[in-house]
Amino acid sequence: MAAASSSSSPLSQSQFTMHLPETAPIFPLPLPTAMRRSHTMSKFNPYEHLSVSLNPDGSLSRLLQLPAVSSTSPVDPVSFKDISLNPSSATWLRLFRPTNIPANDGVAARLPILIYFHHGGWILHSASDAITHRNCADLASQIPAIAISVNYRLAPENRLPAQYDDAVDALRWVKTQMTDPNGDKWLKDFGDFSRCYLYGVGCGGNIAFFAGLKAVAGLKLEPMKVAGIVMNQPMFGGVKRTKSELRFATDQLLPLPVLDLMWELALPKGMDQDHRYCNPMVGGTHKELIGQLGRCLVVGFGGDPMVDRQQEFVKMLTGCGAQVLAWFDDMGFHNVDLVDHRRAAAVMSLVKDFIL
Repeated sequence: MAAASSSSSPLSQSQFTMHLPETAPIFPLPLPTAMRRSHTMSKFNPYEHLSVSLNPDGSLSRLLQLPAVSSTSPVDPVSFKDISLNPSSATWLRLFRPTNIPANDGVAARLPILIYFHHGGWILHSASDAITHRNCADLASQIPAIAISVNYRLAPENRLPAQYDDAVDALRWVKTQMTDPNGDKWLKDFGDFSRCYLYGVGCGGNIAFFAGLKAVAGLKLEPMKVAGIVMNQPMFGGVKRTKSELRFATDQLLPLPVLDLMWELALPKGMDQDHRYCNPMVGGTHKELIGQLGRCLVVGFGGDPMVDRQQEFVKMLTGCGAQVLAWFDDMGFHNVDLVDHRRAAAVMSLVKDFIL
C-alpha cells in the first residue's frame, strides 16, 4: 500500500484513496432504534437519538449503557490495568501491554507508547467501554505497543478545554513514569519514551491535535518525545455548512442536529462553532505552532458528514508546515472501522506503518 506524505503540498498530493468492496457493516452491538430509523428532521430529537436527557442543573443523564470490560481472560493477547490520573477531576488511565513482549537476542524490546483518546462526541463513552477497550487491545497486540487509554472528563458537566487539560495530565504522567525511579514498571521496562504517539478517534482526534499543540507550546516533556499524532476521523465543525454536512444532513448516525448538539454541549458557553476548538481552520496563534507538530496521520471516510472538514484540516496542516499523511476511503460512514473488520484492518495497517 503506497502513500505520499508532504509538508507543503496540496491535499491531492498528500492523500490516496483506498477502495474496498461495500458490504453491510458488522455491528457487534445492537444500535438503538433511534439510530436505525430514517429521520423526519422537522420532528427529530437529537437527545432521543443519543439516548440522553438534559437535567435542570445542566448535566446529562446517559440512558444507554454500553457493555464494559473490567477483567481479562488468560487467553487474551494483552494485559491491562487501571491507574488513577488526577483524583481531583476523577480521571484515570487504562494501560495495555502485549502479554508476550517481543525480544531481541533475549532482551525485551522497547515498544512505542500510544496515548489514546476515545470517540463519543465529547458527551459519551469511556475507556472501559467494550469497543474502546477492544480497539486499544488490538493496537497494543498488533503494533505491538504500550497503549494508554485516557478516561477524560465528559461534557457538558466539563466543557472544553477540560478535555485538553486531561490530555496534558496524561502526557505529564507518562513523562513522570520515565523520570521517577518508582514509575510504572510496564512503561519503565518496556516503553520507548522517544516514540510516544497521540492517537484519537472522532472527538478524540480533536483532543490529540490540541494536546499536540500544547506539547510543543512549552510543556517541557523532554526527554520524552511526541513522535507523531494519529487523528482518525477527527471531529471538527464550523458555522458555515460544508457540502458533506449538507449531503449527509440526515445521516443515520451523525445527522446535523446531533453534531450541533454535541458542539453546543462541549464548547465554552456562548461560543459558536467558529471557535478554534471546533474550527481550528480559522485564524489564530495556534496556527503558528502547527509546523512544530512533526508527523501527522489523518484518516477519513467518504460517508462521514465531517469529511470535508477533515480534508480542509489536512490542507491547513500542510500549509502550516506539518508533515502529513492523509488517507481517505471513498466508502464508509463515521466510525465504520470500529464495526467493520476489513476497514479496521486497513486502518490498523496504516497506523502500524506510520508508527513503525
